[in-house]
Amino acid sequence: MKATTATTGTATAHRRALVRLAGPVYLELLAGVAAGVIGMVWVAHLGQDAVAAVAVATNVENLLLGVVLMAASGTTVLVARARGADDPAALRSAVRGGVALGALLVPPVALGGYLLRDPLAALLLGGSGHPAHAQATAYFAISLPGTAVFFATTVLDGILKGTGDTRTPMRLAFLANGLILVLDPPLIHAYGVEGAAFATVVGRTAALAAGLLALRRNELLKAARSGRVARAARPAGDGLPAAVRRTAALGLPMSVDFAVRMAGALALVTVVARLGVTEIAAYGIAAKAMYVATMAFYALRQAAAIHTAHLLGAGRDERAAVGRQALAFGGLLGTGAALLLLVTAGPVMRGFGAEPSVAEAGALFLRCLGPYLLLMAGFIALAGVFEGSGDSPRLARITVVGVLLQLPLAYALSAALGLAGICLAMALAMAAQCAALGRLRRRSGWIGTGQPTGQEDADAEAGAETGAEAGAGSRSV
Repeated sequence: MKATTATTGTATAHRRALVRLAGPVYLELLAGVAAGVIGMVWVAHLGQDAVAAVAVATNVENLLLGVVLMAASGTTVLVARARGADDPAALRSAVRGGVALGALLVPPVALGGYLLRDPLAALLLGGSGHPAHAQATAYFAISLPGTAVFFATTVLDGILKGTGDTRTPMRLAFLANGLILVLDPPLIHAYGVEGAAFATVVGRTAALAAGLLALRRNELLKAARSGRVARAARPAGDGLPAAVRRTAALGLPMSVDFAVRMAGALALVTVVARLGVTEIAAYGIAAKAMYVATMAFYALRQAAAIHTAHLLGAGRDERAAVGRQALAFGGLLGTGAALLLLVTAGPVMRGFGAEPSVAEAGALFLRCLGPYLLLMAGFIALAGVFEGSGDSPRLARITVVGVLLQLPLAYALSAALGLAGICLAMALAMAAQCAALGRLRRRSGWIGTGQPTGQEDADAEAGAETGAEAGAGSRSV
């Protein structure tokens, strides 16, 4: 009876930790999407060439996010582990490694991108003769140097999330995107697409300044900075290069995972384009509605990675227990998303102003997404546990295989079933990924709850929960 009660209590603690961490992350992601959609409405007043230019630039930024995730994601896991181990030296090393790696990534992207902005725009638009080429080049002239701020803010968010604080990054996102929404109308009216790019850089710069202030006030980081570790007590070779290598080793597979998924999504658009103008328009709108749901899955993934890494750092292997709670939570989110889109598919498409034929095709796509969303929610949720455990290389390989399987399936099934065939291909590919992840889970040897016994367990759980809540609650922007 005691064991059952302890297991139930631990499960409840894991569930609460996941909800507490994931909620702010979802709102942070949602704020960025909302600002992007509203900003595009203002850009639309400049004409279709301006919309095309900004759309191309946004796709480039999504790919660049995959680059900086190498620094941000690796830092989050290492900081969370150091927090769990109560090791100030390891925490300082994780922060230094993440900041240094992020700084190394900036020059080739910011400076190289600026110098190559003209050929880059031509490559993405199919030639320098495209009507949107000049505007895309002008946008890149501001946005690509601005990636220095974008990368710094992303790494800063990764550090804060590793300390168990997902609320401050949420507030920073509200600040940045709120400023963008305020600045977009006058700057776009005055300077066109350059105004849109400038508004984005200004909003992110303000958020970065506020975030640096939040870092200085973070109690955990303040304690780590004030700690002193004798040089003789440091392991040999534990300098900055080693810290950068550790961060890159953990973060690179996560970066690859994200980049492959983005590339797969772009390739899927080309498959849909074969079906006709109506279908590609319907897919473009429906995908935005789908992303609102899938962002919740990725918020849960981040929460599971942070929580797992923290527990492992504390010497508590509770991957099996965290995985069960993440799967249950993911299943709930996936089921809710599938049912919501099933019921609201028509109104959602009409709300975007779609023409009747486009709305009908898009509604069919959204109603067919249920199996895919449910499978994806479970996969993404459990993937967070693997990330926090340091098993992301094998996870990235599963993603690569899944994307490579999805494309030929989509090509074959869409020829017979249209957009419904695209949904079926997505679901089948995701089912294969879930099966591979399940086999990897069994081979990884996760133990039961991995919890200490008796009072040690109660003290550890209470300390972890109280510390994280106090840290998050005491920090503000």
